[in-house]
Amino acid sequence: MSYPKRTAALASAAALAGSAVLLSAPAAHADVVDVDYRCHTPIGVKSAVSPIDITGVRSGSGYKITMSWQKGVSSSPVELGKGAMSPSATIRLGGADSGTLAVSGPPNAAAIPADTPIRISDLSGTYTPKKTGKVTFTPGTLVIKALDTTTTCTPTNSPGPGLTLDVTAAGGSSSSSSSPSSASGGSSGGSSSGGQLPQTGPEDSALALGTLGGTVLLAGAAGVLWVTRRGQTVRR
Repeated sequence: MSYPKRTAALASAAALAGSAVLLSAPAAHADVVDVDYRCHTPIGVKSAVSPIDITGVRSGSGYKITMSWQKGVSSSPVELGKGAMSPSATIRLGGADSGTLAVSGPPNAAAIPADTPIRISDLSGTYTPKKTGKVTFTPGTLVIKALDTTTTCTPTNSPGPGLTLDVTAAGGSSSSSSSPSSASGGSSGGSSSGGQLPQTGPEDSALALGTLGGTVLLAGAAGVLWVTRRGQTVRR
């Protein structure tokens, strides 16, 4: 094979290796799950089903976990003025981690008419990995405080995880248990000491693997230059 052709072949191989590494980057898995809530309100027991979406975005040394409701789950016999209702909830951790993560959100931005389903604002909290592996996030208990009353809504249909993240604990400690494809697991996962920034999750995995792909590409290019120069020396 001539030197120009060998040079082109090596460059192509290096580029393909970098592309293969990027394509193999893992991604988080999320599902919208239907949660059948049984709510104990000041005027009796109410039931409602709401699809819930849980998302995770890298934030500092952990993840910002957001829980979103697509339908209201309770109502009030009287109008709730602006800012009169404050929601909060828990998310159960499973897989490589356990415990619950507390999430909360702002009060209602507008008045809620009487006997109208209360639409819950997005609730969020920070999750800092303590163990390495796949961690699942499953909707838990919802608490609504309004007009000096408290309504507690509990899932009755054992919903599945709404989000699964592949995480690495600070310092790289390994999980003591296997990570099932779906599991259920307060604030043990919500806060953690500082430590080294864990490079995990879909965004950081893609970044780390992309860097590896770039390294492979540069190594291939260096090999091309070496072979080319060596060929020129031999011809001389």
